[in-house]
Amino acid sequence: MTTTQLQHKADFSSNIVPRMKQNGYISLDTIESICRALDCGVDDILEFVPDNTEEL
Repeated sequence: MTTTQLQHKADFSSNIVPRMKQNGYISLDTIESICRALDCGVDDILEFVPDNTEEL
């Protein structure tokens, strides 16, 4: 599936695709729409990567 096909199937705006490619902010509503379109869970499409900054 191309990103354009996913965009139409999940019904999100075209500005979301560049954000995804740049690891930018995506709303939980958009993530839910993508998961429903792909019939998958959030953990199938997201990975938590801790920030490398140390707390002072």
